[in-house]
Amino acid sequence: MTAPLSKAVREAGARIVAALAARYRDLDLAEEAFAEACARAAEKWEKEPPERPDAWLYRAAERCALDLLRKRRVRERLAPEPPEPEPNAEEVMMDDASLIPDERLRLIFVCCHPAVAPESRAALTLRLICGLSTAEIARSFLLAEPTLAQRLVRAKRKIAEAGVPFEIPGPQLWAERLDAVLSTLEVAYSKAHEDAAAAGPHAGYAGEMLDLTRTLAELLPDEPEVLALAAIVRFAEARRPARMGQRGEMIPLSEQDPTLWNRRLIDEGNTYLRRVAASDAYGSRAFQAAIHGAWCARRSLEEPAPWPRVLALYDALLTRRDDPIVRINRAVALAEVEGAEAALEEIEALDAAALAAFLPYHAVRADLLKRTGRPVEARAAYDVALALEPGPAEAAWLRERRDA
Repeated sequence: MTAPLSKAVREAGARIVAALAARYRDLDLAEEAFAEACARAAEKWEKEPPERPDAWLYRAAERCALDLLRKRRVRERLAPEPPEPEPNAEEVMMDDASLIPDERLRLIFVCCHPAVAPESRAALTLRLICGLSTAEIARSFLLAEPTLAQRLVRAKRKIAEAGVPFEIPGPQLWAERLDAVLSTLEVAYSKAHEDAAAAGPHAGYAGEMLDLTRTLAELLPDEPEVLALAAIVRFAEARRPARMGQRGEMIPLSEQDPTLWNRRLIDEGNTYLRRVAASDAYGSRAFQAAIHGAWCARRSLEEPAPWPRVLALYDALLTRRDDPIVRINRAVALAEVEGAEAALEEIEALDAAALAAFLPYHAVRADLLKRTGRPVEARAAYDVALALEPGPAEAAWLRERRDA
């Protein structure tokens, strides 16, 4: 794949597939047409890339989709081939100047349709709208890749069979889709945040999720979980300037210099968090936002890290959401408050097989093994974490820890 094609696929691929799916009401057709367009581009762009790669890919994929439809009709002996469709609103999505967050949200709400099984809604949206690979989505939900792949197949089939309309449902129908929408935004942002160097293919989600969560908070100003997610994204993005060291290594949150954090974003996050507190309706994301807020209240490295407060909030979070990801993060705080032995005991009680592909589990376990005087096991755990191909900054930090 040429460099221009690789860049175009990374930046516009998911958007093109989403636009085709919206136009032709067929997710499989959209993905197949885009793949064929990329194959054609690989041949034609080697000599001279187009001036607008994204527009070229969209038009080529559109022609491929029409070709595929015609072939289907011939095979099925249906009516003569359809005429070229008239331009419609879906084409607007291919214009960067007009790609407003509401368009992306419209497609997210479509894929989170109640006709799709609840456990598949966010996964399908992440695949179609955000362009995450099946492997990336499976890791995010702690699922085996074949299991996730089967869910995606069933979800797309269900959308086709149910004739799901590609339009934002009325406000009276938002509630039944909201949790899946929030999960989608949450995972999409986590893919951008997990790479401290912002060098990965999903780095662009960081800025986009700031916009989308703001828009969603405007649409649903009284939904505590919406406001909480908007706060989480702002607190996390505020810390980005302090997340990398001079050698290109990741800096852990407790070691980051708070004077480098973006105070404007922290203030925005606190505004959302105060609105959550005023609602007196704390869900799991509200507790997560409070944890981020506790860290962002720190003004300098001279101030003590808020470990006791963070641990108390994780204990409260467990009453709303008890899963391995929360328990791994809680173990980090537990180690600072009650000691590494207590934290390691919690980590070792988790299902290691289910977490085999989850990098944070191995990184936290390695650190706790090191701190409890088990260097050989710690080094092995660091090696496992590095084998999972973390981002460059995370890999540099893990190597430093392993080699210490």
